[in-house]
Amino acid sequence: MDTLLIIGHTFPEPTTTAAGKRMMQLISLFEKDNYQIIFSSTATTSDKSVNFKDSQIEVKPIQLNDSSFNDFIKELNPSVVLFDRFITEEKFGWRVAEYCPEAIRILDTEDLHFLRKARQEALKNNTAALNDYLFSETTIREIASIYRCDSSLIISEFEMNLLRTTFKINNDMLFYLPFLTTTIDSSAYLDLPSFEKRKHFVTIGNLLHAPNVDSILLLKKEIWPGIRKQIPEAEMHVYGAYAPQLINELHSEKDNFLIKGWAGDVSEIMKSAKICLAPLRFGAGLKGKFIDAMINGTPSITTSIGVEGLAGDFPFSGIVSDDIDELVQASVKLYTDRKEWLKHQENGIIIINQRFNKPTFSKEFRSYLNKLLNAKEKHRNRNFIGKILQYKTLQSTKYMSKWIAEKNKS
Repeated sequence: MDTLLIIGHTFPEPTTTAAGKRMMQLISLFEKDNYQIIFSSTATTSDKSVNFKDSQIEVKPIQLNDSSFNDFIKELNPSVVLFDRFITEEKFGWRVAEYCPEAIRILDTEDLHFLRKARQEALKNNTAALNDYLFSETTIREIASIYRCDSSLIISEFEMNLLRTTFKINNDMLFYLPFLTTTIDSSAYLDLPSFEKRKHFVTIGNLLHAPNVDSILLLKKEIWPGIRKQIPEAEMHVYGAYAPQLINELHSEKDNFLIKGWAGDVSEIMKSAKICLAPLRFGAGLKGKFIDAMINGTPSITTSIGVEGLAGDFPFSGIVSDDIDELVQASVKLYTDRKEWLKHQENGIIIINQRFNKPTFSKEFRSYLNKLLNAKEKHRNRNFIGKILQYKTLQSTKYMSKWIAEKNKS
């Protein structure tokens, strides 16, 4: 039986983050191929972490900057090691390469952190010149991590293209693997609540995540007043775990702007809402809230950043604009126009069925992984930059870790 070791920055929280859902989807892919799965992290669990005790997955705690990991990885001898983001690979990748060199090393980027940070800096400085911030230290670190791994899972077509064209990364080092969904058939479509049975606007997301916080502040200050003026009976429902004080302070029953907190059942919330409204001004990857909205038949209103990577050549399940006034008017029209609303709902069903079909991507990923396992040396020889980055004289993170480990002994 093949063994998969997942090294997580945190334990997955599928009810609070899209990253948590993503990790559980990846685990499902390996489970179906009968992998023995071990999940390791330096973090502790929270009350919202997935309970692996109810599954066949083993949990093995690990320590940062500690040689005990070397013995652990040698004894386990996994076929595949999956890092859940580049900062995890930085901490443990060199140990895996040195003490378990035959293991295939896979980086799940989740989203490109450097792209999100570049967009945040551009917004803060009120400029559209993204390239002024794109070639940062974070970019260097994340691209280096991609090269050090045998493969990187990329969730967005936009990010695939960025890595191929701007950073010239070989196509065979990248694998496009978006969110994975099941087909919505005609009976499931007909079972969705109707336009007449839905009401209010909803937005949802982890409120430790800066793009979500910025989006909600923009909603309250610049978008919601215009919507409320035209649809006074409508409410804005904001869901998300770990809300900071500045978000909780936005709660106003007088303004129908309601901070609802953590959402235990996202599907029920989406099904009851008429529109998912999330004016994201920066970010990266795929936005899980819009996937959830489409699955539950809820049209969305967002920005060009929000829609990135979702629709492809299909019409989006809603309206996209980067202009505040246009977002307000689009929200009012979609909320009140049944015909328009139904059209966008149907667009969402098409996108889910055509672009995120789990069986299709599962088959392609299985084939890709098998090729890696069966021809790893040939694959690694084509990644000469990766070999350079693994060379001992350039491994600053390795020797910093060793120095910290020795310091901790004294």
